[in-house]
Amino acid sequence: MAAVNGTGNIMDPENSTKNTLKLENTEKRDTLISIEKRYQAKWQESGIFDGNAPTTAEIPYGSMTSAELHTSHPKFFGTFAYPYMNGTLHAGHVFTASKVEFTAGFARMEGRRVLFPLGFHCTGMPIKACADKLVDDVRKFGKNFERFEEEEVADGQDEVAPAPTQADTKEDITKFTSKKSKAASKSVKLKHQFQIMLALGTPREEIHKFADPMYWLKHFPPLAKRDLNNFGARIDWRRSMVTTDANPYYDAFVRWQMNRLKELNKIQYGVRYTVYSPKDGQPCMDHDRTEGEGVAPQDYTALKLKVQEWSPKAMDSIRDKIPTSAHVYFVPATLRPETMYGQTCCFVGPKIIYGIFKVSENEYYVCTKRAAWNMAFQGTFFKGDQFPRNISELPQVAEFPGSFVVGTLVTAPLSIHTQGVRILPMDSVLATKGTGVVTSVPSDSPDDYATVKDLAKKADYYGIQKEWAELEIPPIIETPSYGNLTAKFLVEKMKINSPKDAKQLAEAKDLAYKEGYYKGTMLMGEFQGQPVEAAKPKVKEALIKSGQAFEYAEPNGHVLSRSGDECTVAYLGQWFLNYGENDMEWRQRVLDYVAGDLESYTSETRNQFEKNLEWLNRWACARTYGLGSKLPWDPKFLVESLSDSTIYMAYYTIAHFLHSDIFGTKPGLFKISPDQMIDEIWDFIFCRRELSDELVSKSGIQKSDLESMRREFEYWYPLDMRVSGKDLIPNHLTFFLYIHLALFPREYWPKGVRANGHLLLNGEKMSKSTGNFLTLNDAVKKYGADASRIALADSGDGVEDANFEETVANSSILRLYTLKEWCEEVIKDKSLREGPADSFWDKIFQNEMSSVVHEARDHYSATDYKLALKSSFYDFTSARDFYREATIASGIGMHRDLILQYIELQALLLTPIAPHWADYIWQEVLNKPTTIQTALYPTLPPPNPSLSSAHTYVRTTTSSITSAEAAQQKKKDKGKLTTFDPKRPKKLTIFVATAYPAWQDKYIALVRDLFEKSSLENEKEISVSVGKMAGKAGGGSEMKKAMPFVQGLRRQLLSSSPREKSPREVLERQLAFDELAVLRAMVRGLKKTTGCKVIDVVSVEVVGGGGKGLVGTVVGGGGMEGEGREAGGRVDEIEGEKRESLPGTAEAAVPGSPSFYFENVEG
Repeated sequence: MAAVNGTGNIMDPENSTKNTLKLENTEKRDTLISIEKRYQAKWQESGIFDGNAPTTAEIPYGSMTSAELHTSHPKFFGTFAYPYMNGTLHAGHVFTASKVEFTAGFARMEGRRVLFPLGFHCTGMPIKACADKLVDDVRKFGKNFERFEEEEVADGQDEVAPAPTQADTKEDITKFTSKKSKAASKSVKLKHQFQIMLALGTPREEIHKFADPMYWLKHFPPLAKRDLNNFGARIDWRRSMVTTDANPYYDAFVRWQMNRLKELNKIQYGVRYTVYSPKDGQPCMDHDRTEGEGVAPQDYTALKLKVQEWSPKAMDSIRDKIPTSAHVYFVPATLRPETMYGQTCCFVGPKIIYGIFKVSENEYYVCTKRAAWNMAFQGTFFKGDQFPRNISELPQVAEFPGSFVVGTLVTAPLSIHTQGVRILPMDSVLATKGTGVVTSVPSDSPDDYATVKDLAKKADYYGIQKEWAELEIPPIIETPSYGNLTAKFLVEKMKINSPKDAKQLAEAKDLAYKEGYYKGTMLMGEFQGQPVEAAKPKVKEALIKSGQAFEYAEPNGHVLSRSGDECTVAYLGQWFLNYGENDMEWRQRVLDYVAGDLESYTSETRNQFEKNLEWLNRWACARTYGLGSKLPWDPKFLVESLSDSTIYMAYYTIAHFLHSDIFGTKPGLFKISPDQMIDEIWDFIFCRRELSDELVSKSGIQKSDLESMRREFEYWYPLDMRVSGKDLIPNHLTFFLYIHLALFPREYWPKGVRANGHLLLNGEKMSKSTGNFLTLNDAVKKYGADASRIALADSGDGVEDANFEETVANSSILRLYTLKEWCEEVIKDKSLREGPADSFWDKIFQNEMSSVVHEARDHYSATDYKLALKSSFYDFTSARDFYREATIASGIGMHRDLILQYIELQALLLTPIAPHWADYIWQEVLNKPTTIQTALYPTLPPPNPSLSSAHTYVRTTTSSITSAEAAQQKKKDKGKLTTFDPKRPKKLTIFVATAYPAWQDKYIALVRDLFEKSSLENEKEISVSVGKMAGKAGGGSEMKKAMPFVQGLRRQLLSSSPREKSPREVLERQLAFDELAVLRAMVRGLKKTTGCKVIDVVSVEVVGGGGKGLVGTVVGGGGMEGEGREAGGRVDEIEGEKRESLPGTAEAAVPGSPSFYFENVEG
């Protein structure tokens, strides 16, 4: 027992979050969480998130088409990939879910009926594999593992856990990774499943229960539901289910799906290559793997190079182990059979261990044991129904290093060197790829050419005879770019001097292959004169037919099954979905839909779909081990996890009618038993056939119930948004499209797929081993639901990896709490102004609220939640802050009606992202009678461009003035000469131009002409035209100011921003607001901001011949209260005063961009 406790203590589950942000003062967070719990309880009690189609009582069945239903009663149906139930959800999982969650919240505010359901995926190997491991642990160590003795392992040998099966979106209890610090020399090895579960926080006395696979199905779904409810998810839980035959209704649904696909010839049986787990005795597809998702079989041509004469060392090694009459073959695996005419030798890795394996009484193969293990499942050593389970079963008769066979003479099929070629050493041969034997074609392989040249040059060093590496290199393929000796051309051109020039050789190899395959022409052999692309399969077929080669396949990457087995490729009979090139009409239909009507949200997602559809091929859809639904026509097989999860969204539409618990043990709204759900009933519900009296009688289901189920489907379908991680595009999401398009009428095909990137935590990959990990439960406990939701919205929206910043979540607690307190206090403030809300600042604030409301709507509609958050929270509170500061500085204070409007709008704008806070403000601060979850998005008039421009003008002008003052202070602090002392009493004069400088008129005309000719993109033409015009006006001095002026106009005219001016406004240069009036309104605020004793607003105009003189007129401002003019008195005493001696800065003023001048005055 001490050993077990030691394991638990060392691998404390809290270590997984040790490097995340630590919170100290949690009072504000706790206040917000208490509000959240209160509203979550209200929402769940009221069933506010239960979505229902219009009933047949509201709209009689058959009286409207699906499209008409959607027009009269708009809806939104969104889902994300149901989570796999071998662990609890973490932040990455809920990041994907949040995209549906936020969209559902906004859709409700648009007045649409919303359906956001969630089920629980249990199909496949992971649960069963872990349960079986626990059975073994309990048998070995006792019910509570009391007989376990701790195993110590040296540093660097601890258990390394594989990647998750469900797109890194959950805490997977089936695996654990551990990294030790340099200080730790020893650690407990987490070798057993019970140790992994201890490390993840499972109580020791509970672990034995998980030896029953069904216990996983009962344990984890309630935890997922708990965590999502605590997150405030708008999920309709009535429609939940577990997959597999644990739910007989869902099982009937999957069996119907498979039956119909088989009838459509979309499911077929055949013998084909597939990634295979020898230990599990079945194919190992993506979700059965802990490593190697996306890895597929790689097909090779394995040549048979017959031994004519062994090297002396090899002969000694095999003596008496092989009959003298036996035929022994080296079996190099090649991807380029068409080049075999040019073989000049065969390579082995001198340090690689090779074996000789018995194929038959008179035939033996030389290759690596790894390659032989792959061949064992491809009919080479064993029959298809007698596959081995252990590598020790291989019929190996001898073993030796590659160096022993160097010099062996072999016959190379198709080679012009009919007398034979030699086995030669090559250090870069990999034991982990192919057979470990590599045939050499130096005419077309840069690696081979560089190696044989090196071997010939250093024959003594390599222990070979020079002539073995100097056989004639025949030209076998003609290429337009590289001639007929492609490898020689590229090696010499790229100055490759050695086989160790790996980077250049890799580049040369790529160039050689593409040129030869796509543009090459055969120069010899049976298919001389034919394009290489056409000849390649013919050469392969001829070699195999003649018995000089055979097909060989292996995984194109490392694959580890959920049971810990290193996978091979097997050639076996199996049921498969006929995706890809074998059903071109089906594939083209999906491709056309992806390129056409499917909303993919980003071009990257669309491109990935198209790329994947081009290469995806047949997919094994059945297994013999794990959990799942049985194939109806071949019950020894189970439907695999990526094949029972393609159209379950349709099941959501009617699940609540069938059952009221996830296992289907309690009846739903209708009293229907699983056996009544025959295939024809599913056909009717999913609009594949019409209802008949015979079918009603056969099923025993009431006609009205059937019509109600069909109504739910035809209303909620098509699915509006499917959200998943981008790593599911190569499998699940593509299968999802394939099957929908095969089984459903066109009007029910999915409308949108939104793929997102992985979620980083604080800029780093989430990892329990590094302590940078956050479960959904941890996040909500730590930050509360709304702050967590805000951080998720802020994380990002594209297909690139997003980033959950804990500092954002933490700061959001303060923002929400502070804003809540302000709302509570300000609504009670009796000093708020009342009466007409018609001051300049009132109008600016009203207009800015309208602008943000419209902007936020656009971002929500586009599912750009980071931008929606910016508009609806950060920008909206900034607008309030601006209004508050401006009205206080102006001495008029905020208006009550506008503040109430702000609070109401703020609650509404945040409802999709922070619904708990919003509902609290709505009901408990504003005293609204119903929940904000039923409120509609605010409708405000569009923003007034004049007021928007004025608002921008106020911000930029204020910023320019304060920045100029700060710059002077900075210079003074450095001891530099300044024009005034910012810390002494000072006066600010703002110069406002009444007209644009006359020299600009001709450039306006030039730009107008270029714009009308659509020539503004041509910068060279612009530069030449401006140069000519400036030259006539006096040369370089005007050019210096003319070119920036023209470029500024050009940028405005080419801008696509909706907030920019129209071309007419740009060219006519008319301000959308009264500049003088705005400046007058700003003066009091500027006095407070800058601390100036006096501010004068001076209108500047050009006078005198040639337009050289400037005269100013005081048009506004504010001086020192109670003082005479001599001391800088009040502006009403001096308004209209003319000023002729103006500072140089006055000349810089142009309409819409004032200049200013600071000077010191007596205090």
